[in-house]
Amino acid sequence: MASILESYFTSLQGKNIVVLGLGVSNRPLVRLMLRYGCTVTGCDKTPYEKLDDEVLELERLGCRLQTGDEYLENLAADMVFRTPGMHPGNPALETLRQKGAAVTSEMEVFFELCPCKILAVTGSDGKTTTTTLISEMLKAEGKTVWLGGNIGTPLLPLLDKMKKEDFAVVELSSFQLMDMRRSPSVAVVTNLAPNHLDVHKDMDEYVEAKKNIFRFQGKEDTLILNADNGITSGFYGNGKTKFFARVGSVEKGVCLNGTMICRDGKPVVDTSEIVIPGVHNIENYMAAILAVEGLVSDENIRKVASEFGGVEHRIELVRVKDNVKFYNDSIASSPTRTIAGLNSFSQKVLLIAGGYDKHIPYDVLGPVICRQVKKLYLNGATAKAIRQAVENAPEYTPGNPEIVDCKDFTDAVQQAAADAKSGDVVLMSPASAAFDQFKNFMVRGDYFKRLIKEL
Repeated sequence: MASILESYFTSLQGKNIVVLGLGVSNRPLVRLMLRYGCTVTGCDKTPYEKLDDEVLELERLGCRLQTGDEYLENLAADMVFRTPGMHPGNPALETLRQKGAAVTSEMEVFFELCPCKILAVTGSDGKTTTTTLISEMLKAEGKTVWLGGNIGTPLLPLLDKMKKEDFAVVELSSFQLMDMRRSPSVAVVTNLAPNHLDVHKDMDEYVEAKKNIFRFQGKEDTLILNADNGITSGFYGNGKTKFFARVGSVEKGVCLNGTMICRDGKPVVDTSEIVIPGVHNIENYMAAILAVEGLVSDENIRKVASEFGGVEHRIELVRVKDNVKFYNDSIASSPTRTIAGLNSFSQKVLLIAGGYDKHIPYDVLGPVICRQVKKLYLNGATAKAIRQAVENAPEYTPGNPEIVDCKDFTDAVQQAAADAKSGDVVLMSPASAAFDQFKNFMVRGDYFKRLIKEL
């Protein structure tokens, strides 16, 4: 009997397939299609002479490449796979649709073919940690778990290994969700705040994209929402809707009673047992506890709480040198992420911030920096906007915090390290994307760690 993948890709034989973007998620997809004899054109804006070996290998395997400035011109296709980084309203995509092409994505096909239960997470902050927590809790219960999506692992090539009784745990970005027409069995929205407004037309489009995680759910599916968040608290799904609240309370769902996280009023885990710091991580645990309800015992939830040390680049302790603690929070590419990071510490910190401009407001960050930061090191395209937010804050007085303008990221790290005294905390939490100086937040975080370890 033909496998799931074989049946699907055999059905595409003889069709003209275009893959837009040859990044991490689409490369395994192209390899699969070539293996099953499909005709594939791979399009990428990277000039041919700058393509890496993995993409050139796809060409050797039979993929036709169209690269450089003209990578979207004169395309003809029966089916188009969109990279998450390309807006669904791109004129080239619209032209292809008008010519009769069906537009989909690697993630949407995975949702269509996946044989097991899918639990998926989206939100502005906390996606990766919540997704990982759900996965860790299921694994602690002895389940077979497939973790992927925006968290880094393309899942489509792994379909043939998945069994009906397994679980797929998927992180989804707004870019992946923009034109999704399928939703998971369990959908989690951690929170929503302005983000990625350099790509989305406006906040409304961003919110509508996020809603696709539950828009196509059925009556037996579950939607999990943050009752404390002004946007997500107003959502409602087609199936069962459950809420978690750290600040407020909910009759049915998960909330905080003193230091105890309770589900439907019954104690599950004390926050003192949670190894990773920060009140935002209490919320991540609450969301995960609801997601695995009926699947994981409270005992195994507590086991994960006491053992799980966190995800790389998320308030990650890099080093203690001369009694100074250096933390890598490179994932913080928005003001709300940095606010969560700052609020994780009981003392004022030395903050390294700034980077690529996603055209999001920084007003909310200013007052928190005034309260939580004793010295601020700014670099990158957003340095001016962050400085303005701090200086406009009612709490600001000249020199509180002291603001240092740095020529680049390296300079900011080196100045902060040189200024730090015994007992200080140095936090790299940029409140900005990395793209002005780095390929992504992971490269930025790794570079920071290297600089700190070389001190």
